[in-house]
Amino acid sequence: MGSMRIAACQINTVVGDLNGNVDRIIAALRQAEAEGADIAVFPELAVSGYPPEDLLLKSAFVDDVQAALVRVAEATADCVAIVGFVDGEEAYADPTNRAFNAAAVCANGTIKGVYHKRALPDYGVFDEERYFSPGSHALDLYQINGTIVGVSICEDLWIPGGAIAQLAAGGAQLIVNVNASPYEQGKLATREEQITARIGESGVPIVYVNQVGAQDEIVFDGGSMAFDANATVVARAPQFVEDVMVFEIDPIDAPPATEYPVDVITQPAAQRDPVVNPMAPLLDPLEELWNALVLGTRDYVHKNGFTDVCLGLSGGVDSSIVAVIAADALGADHVHTIALPSRYSSEGSLSDAAKLAANIGCDHRTISIEPAFSAMVDMMAPSFQGLEEDVTEENLQSRLRGVTWMALANKFNWLVLTTGNKSETAVGYSTLYGDTAGAFAVIKDVWKLQVYELCRWRNRSGGVELIPETVLTKAPSAELRPDQRDDQSLPPYEVLDPLLVDLVENDRTAAQIIAEGHDPAVVARIARLVDIAEFKRRQNPVGPKVSRKAFGRDRRIPITNGYRGLDGS
Repeated sequence: MGSMRIAACQINTVVGDLNGNVDRIIAALRQAEAEGADIAVFPELAVSGYPPEDLLLKSAFVDDVQAALVRVAEATADCVAIVGFVDGEEAYADPTNRAFNAAAVCANGTIKGVYHKRALPDYGVFDEERYFSPGSHALDLYQINGTIVGVSICEDLWIPGGAIAQLAAGGAQLIVNVNASPYEQGKLATREEQITARIGESGVPIVYVNQVGAQDEIVFDGGSMAFDANATVVARAPQFVEDVMVFEIDPIDAPPATEYPVDVITQPAAQRDPVVNPMAPLLDPLEELWNALVLGTRDYVHKNGFTDVCLGLSGGVDSSIVAVIAADALGADHVHTIALPSRYSSEGSLSDAAKLAANIGCDHRTISIEPAFSAMVDMMAPSFQGLEEDVTEENLQSRLRGVTWMALANKFNWLVLTTGNKSETAVGYSTLYGDTAGAFAVIKDVWKLQVYELCRWRNRSGGVELIPETVLTKAPSAELRPDQRDDQSLPPYEVLDPLLVDLVENDRTAAQIIAEGHDPAVVARIARLVDIAEFKRRQNPVGPKVSRKAFGRDRRIPITNGYRGLDGS
């Protein structure tokens, strides 16, 4: 039996942009045809974009997705297209008769068959059981140029003894799995483990095609790949970029199918020159994380119709890294940084901000908030008479900064990036309507210690000290009162971050952590800060999810929450 030539089309779709998505699909299909592919495989829900969420409750949207699929099918010829789409009735019409997360097999201008996803995830960022009914097909086998091909979708691959094993038992000689698998650190290796496990059960080669791009807070990293029957990677697409990866893979010999497959294309493949299977290199973990943040920022800005962004540049490490990520994502000409000094700002911070902006080559301006701050202090003096200055005056400064960069954004049609990291977000070390004011929180899922690692990696990888060393070595400070430092309010980040990982990502209680020998007073205080900051986090802008558990749709803790463990800790 000859090799099959496959085009893994990891494209960047936009949720709801049906015409644009169809154009992207057809363009990739034409490339696959030009390179002699037998099959062009597209991501999960490629026609609608993923995840469409409550758009699925609109009957017109579901109908329009199916109409858009017809346009894809009509564009096919001898190269078979396997395309993700939404099939069936709208969800709201009858809660027991929901739509299906589906893949269509198209060739010669028509839809030859449709597979309905059987395993619907409802954990982490997924809510598929809210919208879809599980498929009931026992087998979805298609004979394509003499090879029996099984079709599956994303989560089907993660179920031991599930759809993959059943397709193999039915006679599949090659299995295609279409995906919209979100990125998180370490996820690529986890996917490989699952593919290897399914091949171990089935003995059938698997082609894994993943979406690339970002949708709101979810980043899709691509990284499509193909494994032979020995669970060896035979082709690998790059991460974080669109790619049509054309490769060849050998189907297995298999017994006759227990259920005769649908004939799609039965003629033998034409004679063609062999291809060299692409094998994209694996990325360094910090490079992978950086690319995820860059892609998440670029797609959020561009897919929402903006070209330029602005941010407050304080001279600290967090705003510095956000400025560099924005420049990498959008180009320095589209980044506008603003220094907003008050009476407590140090000259070193202002010079560090100016130096970073010069290194990037972006527009930079300095606007003192001191006149507005003085006016606010005077305005509030009668009401605050006899009271000492405290966090109230600190927050006034932060909020005046938020007002200033929002005014610039309104005037020039910029999108505001916020600069808070995950450590600060976890403990509420931020000011509502101040440094949290904005549209996109670039590093909200990056711990403070990771911020430093990423900054140093970016300097090394670029071969230049883009982020000044003085930024990386100074003590972190909000500079909202004289001689302020973060470690006056919080434990050192070397202590804080591991505690927060346990509390937030590992879902451990204070009592469990204390039992391991950690300082009870420190743990109890940090756990309380995490709990009481939930109301702040609900009002923060979205940002790219890059960890196993991010704040937002990935972690859903009640704001009104009295749980502290049975012992009260």
